[in-house]
Amino acid sequence: MKLVVIFGPQAVGKMTVGHELEKITGLRLFHNHMPIELVTPFFSYSTPIGKRLVKLIREEIFKEMAASDQEGLIFTYLWYFDRTDDADYLENMTKIFRDKGGEIFFVELEAGLEERIARNTTPHRLEHKPSKRNIEWSENEFRTNLVHRANSEEGEVKEKNYIRINNTNLSPEEVAGMIKEKFNL
Repeated sequence: MKLVVIFGPQAVGKMTVGHELEKITGLRLFHNHMPIELVTPFFSYSTPIGKRLVKLIREEIFKEMAASDQEGLIFTYLWYFDRTDDADYLENMTKIFRDKGGEIFFVELEAGLEERIARNTTPHRLEHKPSKRNIEWSENEFRTNLVHRANSEEGEVKEKNYIRINNTNLSPEEVAGMIKEKFNL
């Protein structure tokens, strides 16, 4: 069982790269917004109950996948390195796979701010993330969250299976190919 965690700042291309990686491997994509979009019509993700339900859905999917005979999972995550609770959450989620003997692979994406601002409203992103279709709200959230550090500093990610890719000028297909090759997926 394999778990590929793709992380990086908002609109860096985590989900899009995940879709391409899913196409060329036997892994299934579970992007960060899937449970958020499921819960949002009932409870805002910004509320305690919304966060609790999203966390519960993610954990249950992880538990079932880790116990299954499937090839593995691709998970996308917005990891703020200036918040210890994000690191703790990711550790708890990956532990589910580690406890079942799974291999964990960490992929960090980075891209320039102007590129990410442009990607924030691409048709692919808006198709898969209905909550981002309110462009004014989405752009405000994007800019508000720039105060957080969503890329690691040199040596901060200590995982054995780790790669950092600047995908500012790379296609999602190119990045997925790099990930597949690096980790022999």
